[in-house]
Amino acid sequence: MNGPLAGIRVIEVGHMLMGPYCGMLLADLGAEVIKVEPAEGDIARTIGPNRVGPYNPYFASLNRNKKSVVLNLASAEGQQALGELAGGARALVTNLRPSAIRKLGLTFDALSKWNPQIVCVAITGYGLDSPFVERPAYDYVIQAATGIMNLTGDPSGPPTKTGYSAVDNSTAVMAAVGLLAKLVEGKGGQVDIAMYDTMLSQLNYIASAWLNSGELPRRYPDSAHPYIVPAQNFRTQDGWLTLFITHDNFWGLFCREVDRKQWLTDPRYATMAARSANREDLLAEVAELLATATTEQWIARLAPLGLVVAPVESLQDALQSEHTLFRGMVAEIPTEAGTLRVVGNPIKCAGAAEVYTPPPLLDEHRDVVLSVSPA
Repeated sequence: MNGPLAGIRVIEVGHMLMGPYCGMLLADLGAEVIKVEPAEGDIARTIGPNRVGPYNPYFASLNRNKKSVVLNLASAEGQQALGELAGGARALVTNLRPSAIRKLGLTFDALSKWNPQIVCVAITGYGLDSPFVERPAYDYVIQAATGIMNLTGDPSGPPTKTGYSAVDNSTAVMAAVGLLAKLVEGKGGQVDIAMYDTMLSQLNYIASAWLNSGELPRRYPDSAHPYIVPAQNFRTQDGWLTLFITHDNFWGLFCREVDRKQWLTDPRYATMAARSANREDLLAEVAELLATATTEQWIARLAPLGLVVAPVESLQDALQSEHTLFRGMVAEIPTEAGTLRVVGNPIKCAGAAEVYTPPPLLDEHRDVVLSVSPA
C-alpha cells in the first residue's frame, strides 16, 4: 500500500458497518489493516442477495484493502495471537458491545502490556461508560433517540429515518479522526466514540437554538431550511429542483433572471429577515413560478449566475454523473470472478495513488500475518 498511512498497522475487530468503514478509510490511505474475524466471519459477508463470485457487494463496500485472519478471542491461544498482533500495531478499532470489548481484551488497559503506544478506539452506541452502556444500539435506534427521526420527514407524516446509515457512517468517520489525533500526539491510549454523542454533535446549530433560547425545532415541507428562505426543494414541470438562496445578492440575481424585480422592493421579501418572516407567502409565489418550466430549463438559466441550484437526482444518476467519473469516485476492482465496482475514497492526497484491492476472503492472510493456527 502507498499513501500517508503507509507503514502503520491497524487491527480491526469489527462487524457490519461502523468498525469496518472506519478501518477501510484507514486502509485506503495506506494503513495495513488486519481484520480479525470469528470462525463464522463478519456477518456482513452474508448480507444481500447479489454476489460477484465469492464476494458480496455489502461486504466489499466496507472491507477492501484489508487482510483477514480468524481468531477465537475467547481462547487463551486467540488472546496470545491478539497480543502479538498488538505488539506490532499502532492502533486497534472495534465496534463490539462494551461488555464484549472488555471481556475480549480490546481496551488500552488490556493491550498496553503488549504495546504501551497502541491507540485503542472503541466505537459503541452510548460509550464505554454510560447509564445506557449495555443497551443494544443500531443506526435506527440512535436516530430515534437523538431526535433525528423526529426532525426528518414531511410535517404531516410520521418520524422518518434518513435514506442511508447516517449514524453508522458519521460515527466511523469520527472514530478515524480520534484515532489519527492520538497518532499525531504520539501517545497510546483509549479513544471512546459513541454513536449517540456523534449525532448530538451533528445537530450543532439546531441543538444550540434550544439550549440557548428554548427554540424547538420543527419540520418544514419540501425539506426547507429552518432559517433561510427560499432554500428547499421545489416541484418543476418534470421533477424536482433544489434551490438555496443564502443571501440578498443571490436573491437579487434570482429575481432579475426570473423577471420578478418587484420582489426586490416588496418589504415582505426584500431582506433575508423579511423573507423568513413571510415564508409561506414567498414560497407559494416561488413554487408557482418554478412549476412553469422543467428542471433542466431552470438549471440552464440559474446555474450560470452562480446560484446554488441542482436537480434532485436518483442514485443511479449520481453514480453515472460526469462529476463522479471525473473524481474517480466509482472504482473497479478486478477479481478472478469478475469486476467489483465500489464507491471510492473521498480523501484525495496529492502524490498518493489510489489503490483498491479485493476484500479479503475469510482467514485469507493467516500465513502472512500470523504464525499460529486457528484457535
